[in-house]
Amino acid sequence: MTATRLTAALLSAATLSLGACTSTVNYYGDETYVTGVAEQPRAKNVILFIGDGMGISTITAARIYAGQKQGQTGEEYVLPFENFDNVALVKTYNTNAQVPDSAGTATAMHSGAKTNIGMLGVGPDAARGSCADALASPLPLLGEEVKERGLALGIVSTARITHATPASVYARSPDRNWEDDAAIPDEESGQGCSDIAAQLIAADWDVALGGGVAPFFGTDLGGRRTQGDANLPADWVARTGGTYVTNQSELEAAPMGAPVLGLFSPSHMTYTAQRDAASVEPTLTDMTSQAIARLSDDPDGFYLMVESGRIDHGHHMGQAGLALEETVEFTRAIQYAIDNTDPAETLIMVTADHSHVFTIAGYPRRGNDILGLVVPPSGDISNTEEPTLATDERPYTTLGYANGPGAVTNQAERPVPETGIEARQQATVPLYSETHAGEDVALYAQGPGADEARGVIEQNVIYDIIRKAFGWE
Repeated sequence: MTATRLTAALLSAATLSLGACTSTVNYYGDETYVTGVAEQPRAKNVILFIGDGMGISTITAARIYAGQKQGQTGEEYVLPFENFDNVALVKTYNTNAQVPDSAGTATAMHSGAKTNIGMLGVGPDAARGSCADALASPLPLLGEEVKERGLALGIVSTARITHATPASVYARSPDRNWEDDAAIPDEESGQGCSDIAAQLIAADWDVALGGGVAPFFGTDLGGRRTQGDANLPADWVARTGGTYVTNQSELEAAPMGAPVLGLFSPSHMTYTAQRDAASVEPTLTDMTSQAIARLSDDPDGFYLMVESGRIDHGHHMGQAGLALEETVEFTRAIQYAIDNTDPAETLIMVTADHSHVFTIAGYPRRGNDILGLVVPPSGDISNTEEPTLATDERPYTTLGYANGPGAVTNQAERPVPETGIEARQQATVPLYSETHAGEDVALYAQGPGADEARGVIEQNVIYDIIRKAFGWE
């Protein structure tokens, strides 16, 4: 072999060697350099905040509303999670629906798989309402894996704790409405499916706080269960040694070293805007602070899901003020979590399960009351302080809905719209309840693994982001 061919062969071998290992030799000296990808930081804790129905238009309106509550014009205000560096758009459709519901969307986030509208923890091959199909098509539950891996688990909601979004953490059901055994049809009862309240009582978790007393008690005790004297919280206390609480003072007094179940209202918790000074219900921030304090005692870390469920309900009622006040309280809970966790070890994500047909329109002036009538921008030739009139010579509000109970029907003249925090905004299509919308929602993230929140993603990828942050993939 010639010297030239020998040199080429040695270089070729060196190239193969470099491609096969992570250590390289410095041929200009004796030092060895080690190359490779640094291990990504893992999250000890993950908190997923879900604003039920908090689409981007709701975030924009809530930003303005929150700023105006503090005396600003509002548009320049910044909500706490808007400071997060990592943002993605999330596609929310269900496997059989362009416009989704909370059961299918929350299942995507807590199982890693999209499914049909109205179903919890059950794959899309199942028919809604079929117990047999549900038993044959189970999906993974993030809540189960959290406990199997030794972490603490918390669930917080201002809706019923058996409602779709909180239930997605711990329950499988072919119908989201099977919150108690009385809701299961006779033909499906006795086939092996358990109602959602019973599944919560049987599941392993550390903190569960929300509304919805009725699904846990029998009719003799003011509830809905078919066994008249049923008392599921008492059964849970007997099994776990945990504490059952019904108001804020009891929650604060509950022992820190044991699980706690808090049910604070017969159904959904009171709207923030309608609470009075004598209310004994904890706020969403109160529940979030209690959950973080209790879950943080676990040396292995925790997963916490916090839902602001009544944003959605305010929109369904066509009352934007109620929804925006819920969103502001939601941001207080988020700010508490930011201030009381270590960003080096806690991944915080803020998202929505879906949007609503909620609009911000009409060319109002900067700083115009977000819950008020449209007044045109100042400084133009008209320079008027009077509200803008539509072609029917009536004013209109900045906020409105494409459908819902506020629709104007069967009237010769459209009435002057209501304004204020409990006003019902006017809508186009008359429906008993305003509907969800199908556009993408936002995902905001900070902490270990937050850089995975980028681009346009499917909603079930949120599950993958959580597991990867924990180091489970």
